[in-house]
Amino acid sequence: MPARRLNEVPAPQGTNSLWVWTRTRSPIKVTFNFLMLLLVRYSPSLRLKIVAMKLMGVKAGKQVSMALNTTVDIFYPELIEIGDNSIIGYNATILAHEYLIDKMRNGPVTIGKNVLVGANSTILAGVSIGDNATVSAGSLVNCDVPAGAFVGGVPARVLERK
Repeated sequence: MPARRLNEVPAPQGTNSLWVWTRTRSPIKVTFNFLMLLLVRYSPSLRLKIVAMKLMGVKAGKQVSMALNTTVDIFYPELIEIGDNSIIGYNATILAHEYLIDKMRNGPVTIGKNVLVGANSTILAGVSIGDNATVSAGSLVNCDVPAGAFVGGVPARVLERK
């Protein structure tokens, strides 16, 4: 499987990277993104969810559907792209960053067209999911998913190809 596409920023000696997040991200922008995320997570209107995501910086295609309680990254939403006619299931999470003890990593997340991401799945930073792929509920996607593949598990692995 291809490695994730990640940028790394080392943490200052003696502190974990989350304690210094304000050195790389504006607290005002992150607060705005958090407020928009509330709309994405809880609004019943799919149109309002798309508007809120685009205001955050997410590149969302036409007819993207975000189920209840879906979470997109509030620190680096501009690194997320979701293709036309894709569905992100209930309580799914799309991350474009990772704060670790000794470093912070971020990377683009690309979700293709006509993709179904099942409920309670997590998509990690630096991952690409190809067009017409399906991610089974409860999966952890930590590497690229080929177009047309059905993946599932923790970590996700290809179960079937269309």
